[in-house]
Amino acid sequence: MAVVFVSPTKMLSSLSRRQYDSYRYSSTTKLHASPRSLIPRFPNLRLNNLYTRCSITNTEVFNDIITEEVCHDSSSDASNCSVPILHLNAEIHDTESANLLVEGTFVDMILTTLPILSEEEQDVIAAMPAHPAGLYALYASCLAGNLVEQLWNFAWPAAIALLHPSLLPVAVMGFCTKVAIIAGGPLVGKLMDLFPRVPAYNFLTTVQAAAQLLSAAMIIQAHMAHASLETSVLMRPWFIILVVAGAVERLSGLALGVAVERDWVVLLAGSNRPIALAQANATLSRIDLLCEIAGASLFGILLSKYETVTCLKLAVALMMWSLPVVIGLTWLTNKLSSGVLDRAKCPQTCCRTFSAGPVPHVDNLVDVSINAIKNGWDEYMKQPVLPASLAYVLLCFNVVLAPGGLMTAFLTQHGLSPSLIGGFSCLCALMGVGATFMSAQMVKKLGILKAGAAGLILQASLLTMAVAVYWSGALSQHTALLFFLGFIVLSRLGNMSYDVVGAQILQTGIPPSKANLIGATEVSIASLAESIILGVVIIANDISHFGFLAMLSLLSVVGAAWLFCRWLANPTDVQRSLFSF
Repeated sequence: MAVVFVSPTKMLSSLSRRQYDSYRYSSTTKLHASPRSLIPRFPNLRLNNLYTRCSITNTEVFNDIITEEVCHDSSSDASNCSVPILHLNAEIHDTESANLLVEGTFVDMILTTLPILSEEEQDVIAAMPAHPAGLYALYASCLAGNLVEQLWNFAWPAAIALLHPSLLPVAVMGFCTKVAIIAGGPLVGKLMDLFPRVPAYNFLTTVQAAAQLLSAAMIIQAHMAHASLETSVLMRPWFIILVVAGAVERLSGLALGVAVERDWVVLLAGSNRPIALAQANATLSRIDLLCEIAGASLFGILLSKYETVTCLKLAVALMMWSLPVVIGLTWLTNKLSSGVLDRAKCPQTCCRTFSAGPVPHVDNLVDVSINAIKNGWDEYMKQPVLPASLAYVLLCFNVVLAPGGLMTAFLTQHGLSPSLIGGFSCLCALMGVGATFMSAQMVKKLGILKAGAAGLILQASLLTMAVAVYWSGALSQHTALLFFLGFIVLSRLGNMSYDVVGAQILQTGIPPSKANLIGATEVSIASLAESIILGVVIIANDISHFGFLAMLSLLSVVGAAWLFCRWLANPTDVQRSLFSF
């Protein structure tokens, strides 16, 4: 093929002349006005590995156009194609070209007045979510769902602690729940990546609500029968059902949380809008913490005024009310975002998955689970932000020096009233809300990675002082107990700062098509860490061993800070390409 070149500056003159002369040319072959007619069409040209490039240079007027036959040995289909060969005449006077350009100034306006956004305007666009209405509907859905979930997370350990004078029943339930997450987390994450988002989310929301209702019914039965959770009673049918229901409830909650925090929020805020994504992550954390405050406060106040059974019945009513609300808001989220949640997560991988064969049957569920666990572990270990994820896993060893079931049981058996325990949980959540604002300022001043390191170091320092107060032996005094709890409350600033920053680090480094799989595997590994420490609690379930358990929690936080800082000091080339070290 004949190759002819044109310069951009001369092309302006050519465009103006063609408009001025109404595309009239003197030639042996008449060209149509459409620019596409200049390009010969070769069917199956690319399929036959024939690469042809054509451009035009240094021309003002098309004078002579001659059709010639051009043969290519590499393609029989292309050999019969006629290619227009352009014979150029550059004898146009400069003055005439200048006049033509004056008459065609609109061409210059198009090419020279392209808007260039300032840095402030680019920040405004980066801070604007891709689907703001859908994002607000997602916030409302999370508010309704998390309120019930956080209330139940405070209610069940407090209700069980009133039946037994040790940490054993709470530790057993927690241990079995973590084992279920370790075994089923990667499978649930893989299935969430395979099935449509909205139906799968609504199905798991229904399963979680049903598990919560069943758990509440078992605890109500235990209180009405005045059962004592002695060691021999742990194998009774109602407690076994309680353990199984609790495991299903947590596994469903895991999948729902991963779907929202690692997948949905990225789609609604925009993966290429970092400021909007950071604000969305912070908003979700605030919603979760505010729900924790409201749930702990509400159940703590109710428990201090009414019987335990009455409080549990009120919790059941709240669960039944929230289920249709969450499902309706989830549907509204998808509708307001123009169905973005219905779109394929990764067209190539999804097509290969579904074209390779049908969805696995129940008979092959064991094999699918094993393969999902292996695949999840492989993908997890290959992710470029592995040290940041491992730091999060190490933080999960801290189940003692944090608000939760074990701390609630410890304070209950230490003689604190339910209202004070609820106040402690509320203060911890308030520190978390403050951390979402503090982390944003830390990221602006230090950068995202240094902000994560600062949060981990702050948490490790404050928990060190809390453990020192405990080992001083003065915890029986009211002032020492307040200092102990105060240091734990302040440590939540560092914990939640890293939680917010770490979420964005993982969202940046993990491919969207593997977000649910890697996210669920990460939570499974974190559950493995929690199950290990809960297994230790089952062995050392006496209150006198609380100091030893607190020391183990402190070592895990210190290890997380050391690992993250070591990664920050020795990044790889891939990590340098993702973040600014």
